[in-house]
Amino acid sequence: MRVRGFTLIELVVTIAIIGLLTSAAMPLVQLTAQRAKENELHDSLRVLRSAIDAYKLAYDSGHMRREVGESGYPATLQVLVDGVEDAASEKKAMMYFLRHVPRDPFFPDPAVAAADTWGLRSYQSPPSEPQPGADVFDIYSMAAGKGLNGIPYRGW
Repeated sequence: MRVRGFTLIELVVTIAIIGLLTSAAMPLVQLTAQRAKENELHDSLRVLRSAIDAYKLAYDSGHMRREVGESGYPATLQVLVDGVEDAASEKKAMMYFLRHVPRDPFFPDPAVAAADTWGLRSYQSPPSEPQPGADVFDIYSMAAGKGLNGIPYRGW
């Protein structure tokens, strides 16, 4: 009678092959995860910048009360969610520009509010050294490092 089964050598060789294949696949998995985060960052930047532009357009077209010295950009990102009263509406309807502020996918602390994960640039701030101020003219990622395209995340 013959006993069937695998020898210890066959099992060790099989485990070694599986380990080799896994180690070869890990960079691909990491690359895929980074690409997904970068796509999410790109989409979040587009959504936020579009909302800021829509707010400015509404301000310029007379849908908001104008104050002397205002740039026409929102004071905070939360204003885009909370909405503003439409000055051109007889019913005093509210205008909303975002449902929620998206998070920066590269921001490390999940406990921080989504609006606080972004770097803010005011209208008065130069592009080379963005600084927060009285309004939100633009946003940027505060993540260190470069994207797969070679451009630092801060410059997207």
